Amino acid sequence: MMNATAIASNFIKTIVEEDQRTGKNNGHVITRFPPEPNGYLHIGHAKSICLNFGLAREFNGACHLRFDDTNPIKEDVEYVESIKRDVRWLGFDWGENLFFASDYFDRLHDFAVALIRRGKAYVCSLSTEEIRAYRGTLTEPGRDSPYRNRDVAENLDLFARMRAGEFEEGGHVLRAKIDMASPNVSLRDPVIYRIKKAVHHRTGDVWCIYPMYDFAHCLSDSIEGVTHSICTLEFENNRPLYHWFLDTLETPCHPEQIEFARLNLSYTVLSKRKLIQLVRDKIVSGWDDPRMPTISGMRRRGVPPQALRNFCDRIGVARADSMVDISLLEHCIRDVLNVRAPRVMAVLRPLKVVITNYPEGQVEELEAPLHPENPDMGNRTIPFARELYIEQDDFMEEPPKKFYRLAPGREVRLRYGYYITCREVIKNDQGEIVELRCTYDPASRGGGTPDGRKVKATLHWVCAQTANPARVRIYDHLFTTANPNEAPEGKDFRANINPNSLEVLEGCRVEPHLAGAESGSRWQFERLGYFSVDPVDSTPDELIFNRIISLRDTWAKVQAAEGKKTS
Repeated sequence: MMNATAIASNFIKTIVEEDQRTGKNNGHVITRFPPEPNGYLHIGHAKSICLNFGLAREFNGACHLRFDDTNPIKEDVEYVESIKRDVRWLGFDWGENLFFASDYFDRLHDFAVALIRRGKAYVCSLSTEEIRAYRGTLTEPGRDSPYRNRDVAENLDLFARMRAGEFEEGGHVLRAKIDMASPNVSLRDPVIYRIKKAVHHRTGDVWCIYPMYDFAHCLSDSIEGVTHSICTLEFENNRPLYHWFLDTLETPCHPEQIEFARLNLSYTVLSKRKLIQLVRDKIVSGWDDPRMPTISGMRRRGVPPQALRNFCDRIGVARADSMVDISLLEHCIRDVLNVRAPRVMAVLRPLKVVITNYPEGQVEELEAPLHPENPDMGNRTIPFARELYIEQDDFMEEPPKKFYRLAPGREVRLRYGYYITCREVIKNDQGEIVELRCTYDPASRGGGTPDGRKVKATLHWVCAQTANPARVRIYDHLFTTANPNEAPEGKDFRANINPNSLEVLEGCRVEPHLAGAESGSRWQFERLGYFSVDPVDSTPDELIFNRIISLRDTWAKVQAAEGKKTS
């Protein structure tokens, strides 16, 4: 089995290494992460962040954080600030290299005017529907717009009046004049400016025309001196357009566009449109819902940033699309938490245990390590008294053959404590088990006995007198199928929503050591999984924990099984 932190292949790194060897770009490496501020970032963006910032760091270059903010209707300062938080949380810093496409609106406008003067752009007065109809199909060429041959003077006049706000939205657009018969649809006279009478989050109402993404993006790269413009495969068909703008305008800096496969993760949707639907339909509580694949959601859930970086290294960078099993992500999360998360005990579904031969009123302090393999974390004390709580699932009145935990007449070990034996089962009027009466062996403290007898099970527990109450949220996959995008006929991806993706447990009990647990801190609840203190809802008076991940590592087991088959 490969270690979760092993770095997989990265063909883009190979390209950069060759550029370094040949002295291309004078040895400089400048990348950029260019999000549109119209939503929250998700784990697919984390792959791009790690790739762009990681290459810049490795080759002693720079990575710019640039917001491609060319659509004021969908953009918001909230998204800008959330993106900054996410990039920083992942462990990357853009330093002085924070930019916005809106920084270049004047220069982009000048570029558009230059295209008109060169006869390479024209004002088109077709409607959006007509432009779409004239564009043709993948098998049929497009048709020239009847406005394609307007002279330069008329185009300059109309474009100036567009900027002055004389026309309503949809009245005119500015289009590049390329080739309506091109087999590449993106080259069939694409729109490069449109009228939008909307207030921009940075420029206010200064502009009423805004550049299209394809036009602004490549020129922003050039203005900033980007050497390697790295994007996902859906932009591959747009690469000729990227180069056309730079070649036609004869820009001094001509970045290289390189495409890689975007992340596809099982049991997850990574379409921004679909994530917005989940939020708007209140299927989740918000962008930072711990079930969401957003970076803010994963941060709130308690996922360590190192785990996401390891995951991105592990999956590598390839040219072909593929589906990554979510169990690999979970493995990377466990791999980090196993080393860093202190161990404590918690009982999520309490069942009361009374040790009848333990002195009433006595509270004993047991010592236990916070991490069995890291003594530097230190120890904590665990109170032990006559009344305890264990998990309901750790007791069965009529156990099946392979059930080794507590049962009538059976002896088990309490973690860090004593051997106990169940002597009596107490039920309420409804026949439900509400209490167990047990005895303990005083000679078994720490897990051994003078006669050397062994037990088959060790249970976690908490002291009823000193344990703190807590609420615990148990999360499962948000979708029931590995590919949520494959929905039944007549339905969309929401038909695959898992109705049991969230379970809230009230009345849980946790060790008193957790009384001062910091917001966002991560812990292993022994035998139960990894949990974090919710940074939004938890308070000192009411501890709320999110389960980050269970202890069961399905990916590691699958890899081990595959290794045995091939050995």
